[in-house]
Amino acid sequence: MANMNFNTTFVPVTVDPDKIYDHSFAIIKEEMGEHPFTDEQWLVVRRVIHASADFELGRSMIFTSDAIEAGVQSILAGRHVVADVQMIESGSGRKRFQKHGGDLHCYIADEDVSKEAKAQGTTRAIISMQKATRLHEGGIYAIGNAPTALLELIRLIKDGVAKPDLIIGMPVGFVSAAESKAELAVLEGIPFITNAGRKGGSTVTVAALNAISLMADERAKAAK
Repeated sequence: MANMNFNTTFVPVTVDPDKIYDHSFAIIKEEMGEHPFTDEQWLVVRRVIHASADFELGRSMIFTSDAIEAGVQSILAGRHVVADVQMIESGSGRKRFQKHGGDLHCYIADEDVSKEAKAQGTTRAIISMQKATRLHEGGIYAIGNAPTALLELIRLIKDGVAKPDLIIGMPVGFVSAAESKAELAVLEGIPFITNAGRKGGSTVTVAALNAISLMADERAKAAK
């Protein structure tokens, strides 16, 4: 086993949180180089890269042309945000949704969801999407963990049961993750943000959602 020495003294460039963010974003911009994203899309992509330190993931991101505006308008209209797992619920700045009249919800741990999933022999993620579409009209769906949640949401949309304002769909994994995002990438009529391949996760989905909510806040401030 290699002898690892952890006694090296490291002095951070800065301990100022804002300066750390600025320095990180400057590094990301320099290392990313040229890219095909619009200015607003780049605000999302760079936060995803910042959250993951993964440029390949960032370069693989896919946006519909109306995705950013749809997300901003949804938040400003007080529409709700639905997450597939509680990690997204915990990581998102839900106060930004609440001050515009909305909130963030996750139903996967609800007792009725668990009972129904067991009765049907299916995943709680699937049943939680069914519950969410019954309770909320429109809104943003942020899916970062469960490919079955994304596939079920797509099915509900195709069946005319659901019509989200925006889908942020970046589930991670080896089973159905890439396939679910490929299905989303060809979905018509619904704004979406996704990425190609197996990579993704709750952390990067939160990063994308937070980027959208920060843009909504800036839009609201500018309108005052």
